[in-house]
Amino acid sequence: MQRLVFATVWQFIQTSALGGAVTMGLISPLVAQEKLSVLIIDGQNNHVMWPKTTAMMKSYLEQSGRFQVDVQRTRFTWKGGKLLGQYALLDGVDYEELAEPKSDPSFQPKFEKYDVVLSNFGWKAAPWPKETQEAFESYVRHGGGLVVVHAADNSFGSWPEFNEMIGLGGWDGRNESSGPYVYLDKSEELVRDESPGRGGSHGPQHEFQIVIRDAEHPITKGLPRAWMHVKDELYQQLRGPANNMTILATAFADPRYKGTGRHEPMLMTVTYEQGRIFHTPMGHDDGAMSCVGFITTLLRGTEWAATGAVTLTDVPADFPKPDQPSRRDFKD
Repeated sequence: MQRLVFATVWQFIQTSALGGAVTMGLISPLVAQEKLSVLIIDGQNNHVMWPKTTAMMKSYLEQSGRFQVDVQRTRFTWKGGKLLGQYALLDGVDYEELAEPKSDPSFQPKFEKYDVVLSNFGWKAAPWPKETQEAFESYVRHGGGLVVVHAADNSFGSWPEFNEMIGLGGWDGRNESSGPYVYLDKSEELVRDESPGRGGSHGPQHEFQIVIRDAEHPITKGLPRAWMHVKDELYQQLRGPANNMTILATAFADPRYKGTGRHEPMLMTVTYEQGRIFHTPMGHDDGAMSCVGFITTLLRGTEWAATGAVTLTDVPADFPKPDQPSRRDFKD
């Protein structure tokens, strides 16, 4: 799966775009290590910053020195707006921005060419062609990695195998038939709640603290036990099969912000036969993705999904404090 890819215009972002990330320790220099191949897939997402957030994640991954990244987009796009021009792929495809999502019969990525796939789809994304769904299921089943970011867990509520892969999801028709709510209660005990109700909600955006629950997992090992995330949507009441799922970190959904009063999953891993999945509900927009904690766990989670191990173990000097967030301005 490992390969070289050719660059797009916005791929060549100077190291300074991460605000000196290399010198600050966010990104570790890698010596004589073959790069992992990543495919970011996008095209339809109700979160209107998605063309920029795809560019941001591509930049973060490539500047780590560990990854080479391609992007494949549905020909019919939704909610991309003017950002589609600013972050154009320049891949020769004639894209069409639509008022409503529409299935793209030509969306047939060669998943098998990549070590890991990162989904930046969102709510209301139109179903993929059946053959593409089957190819994706086979890819993950046989050891391909998957990274699920924020609204990607809103997608494809009626696709059973996708729901198995992501563990928990919200919106798009998800309810008690989709699986239990999963959270830690006030006593910090794990709960699988089968009560009826819709899947997925959030209050107003705000800063919130992330608490590591599994400090020995490669993705979280060495990170501070608690750190403050920048202003973001705190997803709550996610539900799904939650099979073979490990909660690595949670956030308290404070009732002051219309929260559940529960500790909701914020970093998760799932195994789907031979495949590994890293799932983070964080990352609503470009501001949320500027969080140093988000960037650090995205890099680690992507590497783990691809290989089962993490070599990007440096903790940046400006990693968030328990009561103080830390961000990096993205320059495109």
